[in-house]
Amino acid sequence: MDDATLGDMLKQFGLSDKEIDTYLTLLEHGEAKASTVADAAGVSKRYVYSISEKLEDRGFVSVNDHAVPTTIRANSPKEVTKSLTKNIETMRPALEARYSQVAPQTEQFEVIKSRVTVLKRIRSLIDDADEEVTLSIPAANLDEIADSLRAAVKRGVLVLLVIADADGSMQPELGGVASVARAWVEPMPTMLTVDQRVGVVAPIEMITRTNSDAHAITFTEPRLGPVIVGSFLGNYWPMAQQVYVTEPASLPVTHTNFRHTTLQTTLHLQAETPFRAHVRGRWTRDRDGHDEIVGRVVDVQQGLVAPSNNSFPVENTLVIETADGVVTVGGGGAFVEDVEAESVTIEAVETEENTETDS
Repeated sequence: MDDATLGDMLKQFGLSDKEIDTYLTLLEHGEAKASTVADAAGVSKRYVYSISEKLEDRGFVSVNDHAVPTTIRANSPKEVTKSLTKNIETMRPALEARYSQVAPQTEQFEVIKSRVTVLKRIRSLIDDADEEVTLSIPAANLDEIADSLRAAVKRGVLVLLVIADADGSMQPELGGVASVARAWVEPMPTMLTVDQRVGVVAPIEMITRTNSDAHAITFTEPRLGPVIVGSFLGNYWPMAQQVYVTEPASLPVTHTNFRHTTLQTTLHLQAETPFRAHVRGRWTRDRDGHDEIVGRVVDVQQGLVAPSNNSFPVENTLVIETADGVVTVGGGGAFVEDVEAESVTIEAVETEENTETDS
């Protein structure tokens, strides 16, 4: 390794050009007076003393200022590399912790030309889902991704499914495949979003035909995900007929995905379950900071489950009666509602009727 390459590597540890020249000179001499190093490195003796103090602090050299004249000794390369390695290993946990907090989402688009690859990618993305899946798929292809959907539902993911190009009399066995499923007799594009950040969009013929020239697009783009979800819920979901809805979850249950909260509160209201909501969120206007809202859910504005009562396609609003009055709660980005929820817990409450029965 030549001096230039070695110098470039030392720069990665924060050494300046003059510090590198001084250190390399000391390596050649082993130990030398400041004046000797100054002459060889082309710097002043005062500058050598200043640099040597910095190099000593970092473990590269030792300054013997008890002797007259003062000498500077280069520490052994084994000792130096051991010290640098120890510092890096000490720093790594902190770097990894910080990286896990701020690692950016990769933004990319990919064109896929193979039908087999598209279906494989759909399964893979569903397998990685943490909170939410929205999917439209032709009825003929549902079995090819059904296992991935079942696994997602089982681990608590909200799955909203439109089965396209379905027979009008279709009543499929959908238990465990989706949280809510709808069927539509018309063909439609295959559209997948996972956690509103990644997904697939494929033309109709891409999935239904094996020899199609059409191409699908996969995306990893947090700004595009909500747009695709909005199109899915606004343009296609209302046109399809509900053919399956899951049972209400056992309480208590907590969700950070607000559509999942909306689904469960709606199902429990329809089942006439006595329950209350505990909301952690922030006020969208007039008040600052975060707050906790506790009360009885008296209404839900939604279009996820029949019958729909929302006033626009992506409206999901809880109306909660609290001790201080009625409060409306929406999901991430809410501005119409009073509160933007970060998490919602719904829990069962005892009624006077239940208490009398128990006694």
